[in-house]
Amino acid sequence: MITCIAIDDEPIALSIIEQHCNRHGGLTVECYSSPVEGMERIAVTRPDIVFLDIEMNSHNGLDLARQLPEGTCLIFTTAYAQYALEGFNVDAVDFLHKPIFFERFEHAIDKAAAWLTAHRQPSAPATAQTITVKMEHKNVVIDLDSIIYIEAMDNYVKIIREDLPMIVSQITMKEMEAMLPTHLFARVHRSYIIAVSAVERYSSRRLFLKDLPQPIPVGRKYLSTFNALFNQSNY
Repeated sequence: MITCIAIDDEPIALSIIEQHCNRHGGLTVECYSSPVEGMERIAVTRPDIVFLDIEMNSHNGLDLARQLPEGTCLIFTTAYAQYALEGFNVDAVDFLHKPIFFERFEHAIDKAAAWLTAHRQPSAPATAQTITVKMEHKNVVIDLDSIIYIEAMDNYVKIIREDLPMIVSQITMKEMEAMLPTHLFARVHRSYIIAVSAVERYSSRRLFLKDLPQPIPVGRKYLSTFNALFNQSNY
């Protein structure tokens, strides 16, 4: 789960960011109309992503950006396009111009996820990591190490495991994605999540998993995030 904090003195702008985070899935967000309160919360919780308005009544977002903790992924939000260049000069990952449309928001999150993957060394996973899903009204515990890939199937997902029976669960792909460690699994297509360790080779349009003859398609919007994660895991 990627943690976010949004600071903006416009309640409507904060509401839109919150709605987009909920719709995207895999994101938690705290919203602050007070820049002082928001910056204090950032110092305590160290969120992964900060959404920061530039021109607020009491504070300038460019000045606040220089006070963010090291390792914070910054996305500026503003109604004033002339600030874009200054925004990138303080190492903003992206710049969202208001009104913020969902498709543009998703693109910014993809860039942020790639940035986080490239700039952070994941902590070592536990020896036996598991997730629990429902299958035919029963809870099924799944070892993450056994998962090869996950495929969407209407309102269900198929969980394909190595040398084990397939599991079918009534859960959305976004809910499934939120359950999985981001340094072990990657969304590569609207219908597919793959285990990074299972990838043998890939191109810009498809990838091949170990012991599977049929390739998995790669969606264009997911390619940059997958590239960063795959390269990091093989560093």
